[in-house]
Amino acid sequence: MTDTYTPPAIWTWDKANGGQFANINRPTAGAQREVALPVGEHAFQLYSLATPNGQKVTIMFEELLAAGFSEAEYDAWFIDIGAGDQFGSGFVDINPNSKIPALLDRSGAEPVRVFESGAILMHLAEKFGAFLPASGPARTETISWLMWQMGSAPFMGGGFGHFYHYAPVKIEYAINRYAMETKRLFDVANNRLAQSRFLGGEDYSIADIAAYTWMGNLYRGEAYGEAKAFLTLDEYEHVGRWVGEIDARPAVKRGRLVNNRKGLIERHSAEDFATLPPELLGDVVRGF
Repeated sequence: MTDTYTPPAIWTWDKANGGQFANINRPTAGAQREVALPVGEHAFQLYSLATPNGQKVTIMFEELLAAGFSEAEYDAWFIDIGAGDQFGSGFVDINPNSKIPALLDRSGAEPVRVFESGAILMHLAEKFGAFLPASGPARTETISWLMWQMGSAPFMGGGFGHFYHYAPVKIEYAINRYAMETKRLFDVANNRLAQSRFLGGEDYSIADIAAYTWMGNLYRGEAYGEAKAFLTLDEYEHVGRWVGEIDARPAVKRGRLVNNRKGLIERHSAEDFATLPPELLGDVVRGF
């Protein structure tokens, strides 16, 4: 690090310093244009993209359907965050934070908006009574691990992923800081998974779905260029065992293909998967 930066007394936004995402990142919230969202026939309307956070919800829906909850049928609409779809008025009405995923639940008397991936997972788990223990210590443990994941994702994505892979300049201190934290988080998971089959205990849950989408992408070497080798992720053998087991679940394979540029841009019924080349379900492509 040869250059030093002295922060000014008052920070001002300069779009020119935004790097790869300068066209969509800004320090303000709210709709930027009037755009109505499409609506399908099912009770659940999902507006998303196959990033790790988006895949949490599509995997959850596919797991619910695989478990026999036919009422969990959903329409998944593609939100192109690179084009700024998340700043349309219809999307902002569902998620004022302008981030995917966003869900409109029309299964009750009045439509209910749900935003933040962890909140959507909990909402669906409680509605269907699945993938979250109903009460007691097991429920508390599962929610603790879900909240752990929600708190850790910014370190892996906006922290490590941004400074290691996306930032227009490589800052040694920032990369070292977030590489350390990402490895620490993998160690937390590895230690837990040395003790139990899944994060919440012996049963697969929304905590696993949430953590898998982020940690699985990194562990398989599908995120941030050479990050897998840089972080020596193969040393986390219990995480590897867990990722492999979840990778093999058919509902997970389907969920990773929804709102995916190389899979299903939109998903409106289970039959949509039949339109894809068969090899995709055996070798799921990267989502983002």
